[in-house]
Amino acid sequence: MRERASHSPGLIGRDGSPIRALVVDDERSLAELIGMALRYEGWDTRIAETGAAALAALREFQADVVVLDVMLPDLDGLQVIQRLRAEGNTVPVLFLTARDALQDRLGGLGAGGDDYVTKPFSLDEIVARLHALVRRSSQRLGTPEQPVLRAGDLTLDRDSYEVARGGQPIELTSTEFDLLRCLMEHQRRVVSKARIYGAVWGGEFDGRTNVVEVYISYLRKKIDAGRSPMIHTIRGTGYILKPAADA
Repeated sequence: MRERASHSPGLIGRDGSPIRALVVDDERSLAELIGMALRYEGWDTRIAETGAAALAALREFQADVVVLDVMLPDLDGLQVIQRLRAEGNTVPVLFLTARDALQDRLGGLGAGGDDYVTKPFSLDEIVARLHALVRRSSQRLGTPEQPVLRAGDLTLDRDSYEVARGGQPIELTSTEFDLLRCLMEHQRRVVSKARIYGAVWGGEFDGRTNVVEVYISYLRKKIDAGRSPMIHTIRGTGYILKPAADA
């Protein structure tokens, strides 16, 4: 399958380059799978298979975010992050492990991790959680991100939380605003329900809740009512937002 590079608007590295992600897992095929998903986001991604290789890569690569397996053949993930933090490296770290006991999760977070996902996992969830970590990190931007997102005649101001279409203000709840921001940041690209759920509500999408569909319907009533539709359903896949002229 051919990969498509598609940068995520508003997410750039400290020097204005694409986000740098380091994926550390001794299961090469799994690391490559995560790496492929991140490269599809337009991120610059590298892979390490041992703790020592991860530490060396981080010193050279200056990653903006790290996916770190707990079980590695030399240093384990906890030892890796302890060394990082001792060196003053505050890069956000998402732990990836087969362990799901509470004490294991607390151990990872207590060692300096920022988030924790257990195997098996959804790639959409991994990507959504990494987006959240990068956004929260003070290391993520070299220049201020553009506060206003535009899609045709629709605008969303991240700073003022103002939304307008055709110059007419639209009042949204905070959840509706986060949902619209997710769609606009990925405009002209299909966004899965799992990706939306992770970005807006956090956590793992189990496929049983209809909260995404409900809020999409709320949003359509405010964004598309009486106008050419911008929010479209891709049956069995997710949703896509496109300027009306592209529909």
